[in-house]
Amino acid sequence: MTDFHLSAGAKTCHWGHFDGGLAPVLRVPDGATVTIDTVTGAPQYLPRGQGFRIPPEVLEVHAHVPQKIGPHILTGPVFVEGATPGSVLEVRILDVTLFQDWGFNLILPTAGTLPHDFDRITFTLIPLDAETMTGTLPWGLKLPLRPFFGVMGVAPPPAWGAISSAPPQPYGGNLDCKELVAGTTLYLPVFTEGALFSCGDGHGAQGDGEVNITAIETALTGTFQFVVRHDMTLAHPRAETPTHFITMGLDASLDACAKIALRDMIALITERTSLSREDAYMLCSLAGDLRVTQTVNGVKGIHMMLEKALLNG
Repeated sequence: MTDFHLSAGAKTCHWGHFDGGLAPVLRVPDGATVTIDTVTGAPQYLPRGQGFRIPPEVLEVHAHVPQKIGPHILTGPVFVEGATPGSVLEVRILDVTLFQDWGFNLILPTAGTLPHDFDRITFTLIPLDAETMTGTLPWGLKLPLRPFFGVMGVAPPPAWGAISSAPPQPYGGNLDCKELVAGTTLYLPVFTEGALFSCGDGHGAQGDGEVNITAIETALTGTFQFVVRHDMTLAHPRAETPTHFITMGLDASLDACAKIALRDMIALITERTSLSREDAYMLCSLAGDLRVTQTVNGVKGIHMMLEKALLNG
């Protein structure tokens, strides 16, 4: 299978939105492997005169790509042949690497989990070391990096028009799930021809919750394999690590998120085993973990994790 490379730039990025009407910037066959470069950050968040490398691609985007609705610079969309509405796009995350040597964190008044507790903008530049895979925080802590894309998604139905990149949606988008590192597979329900996959919002490290509204925001390169699944039907994103199944609930209410993620895990268990719904519900209570994905995107997230080994046999 031929490999593809999609660079970031004015002709390949869109800023702040998902839109089923966007023209694809790359068309690939089912099963293709694609390496995608991404950039991040508005002009005011770039380091100046501090010795850090600023990717020329981000300057090109700032100069030529208008920002619409949301904050995220996204590379894509990629048209995957064979993907049709009602199918599922299996996104195998093969590799994630740093695309620059710095990241930043931002506290914004009226935003985040504590919107009224901090009354000034706080911007922190964080040096990143690709050799040690650490970020150096202002007080000297070397924080281990575990890079992943905060935003990975397919297009909404074309009739929806442009949708902000900020809240996660059934088509994925700003999921901000820190489990979506290299080696994980993400499953996204498809709503338009070709799926139209885009990604961005690179995170060097993030805790569950992403409580102050940002992670270590940085530019990343990801390598993905796209597989169209006509044998699956999903209403919400799912994921799978080498050791765990993950279901995701998205809603403005964390209570509703928990119910969505739990119901989807019960469904996953009964799909893969002969267990009754009652037995699956019990297993979730005894061995499943509900975790807060993020609390800062308007639409919040809860993901449920269950060890795959528990379903063997």
